[in-house]
Amino acid sequence: MTTTTAPAVKVKQRPGDRWFSGTALFAGSMILVTLAAVAIFLIVQSIPGLTATSDTASLLTGNFWQYVGPLAFGTIWASLLALLMAVPLSVAVALFISHYAPRRLAQGLGYIVDLLAAVPSVVFGLWGIIVLAPAVQPIFAWLNTYAGWIPLFGGTVSSTGRTIFTAAIVLAVMVVPIITAICREIFLQTPVLHEEAALALGATRWEMVKMAVFPFGRSGIVSASMLGLGRALGETMAVAMVLSVANVVSFKLFTAQNPGTIPANIALTFPEAYGTNINVLIATGLILFVVTFAVNALARWIVSRRKEFSGAN
Repeated sequence: MTTTTAPAVKVKQRPGDRWFSGTALFAGSMILVTLAAVAIFLIVQSIPGLTATSDTASLLTGNFWQYVGPLAFGTIWASLLALLMAVPLSVAVALFISHYAPRRLAQGLGYIVDLLAAVPSVVFGLWGIIVLAPAVQPIFAWLNTYAGWIPLFGGTVSSTGRTIFTAAIVLAVMVVPIITAICREIFLQTPVLHEEAALALGATRWEMVKMAVFPFGRSGIVSASMLGLGRALGETMAVAMVLSVANVVSFKLFTAQNPGTIPANIALTFPEAYGTNINVLIATGLILFVVTFAVNALARWIVSRRKEFSGAN
């Protein structure tokens, strides 16, 4: 007994489908092309700066790595401090909006959080200089007096309050709306059956959040945090306005001798740069590009590694 197989039928694609698929493919490809173009530009323009010395570039007192080291340290240090303050606050606010606040209050808070993300960084910088720095300076002095034995609180306290910790607070305020908005949307997508099952088993609301909401949104929280970290790494004007820079590597939070950041250094130095100095600044931008790319790659790896344990599956 022989069996025959029906010939495959080709489905004719409509012109609209072809146009849509082609446009989507082109748009996706342009992201890769743009990223490659930026990387090539940075690498080509950075080569003279990477090999420059104090004899060829007035910005340098030694080689390039001695120049960019404190800047890279300050960029990462300020961003990590900001993330340490912003993530717990953002998760708490998002959880309150999604699971605790009344509907009308939750809608109002959601609008306010979204509007905060639209505030220009210059406004945050002015707020940091005029309001925040004078307000926190007495707190810094008190901590230095009574807890100065802790290395982070040691040293001579800045009289202006324009320290790396003040800049980190400003960065934290700036990234809180981004992290909060993403976490709020993720928490709202938690399956209702998971929440009701936990409550039916006798769990309190907080226990339900721990058993159902947090496992479902774990990977999303990581993604939101890394997005906020990327925002903090690239912030320019607010940090340039608030931070008093001395280009040193120091973990002390309250002193006037603060490490600078790469974006702020480029913004302040580039208008007067010339010759090889421009290549040096572009080379520091390449370092920032690599750091940001590594942070996002790490975030994607963490999300892909943890997604099989989340409640989303």
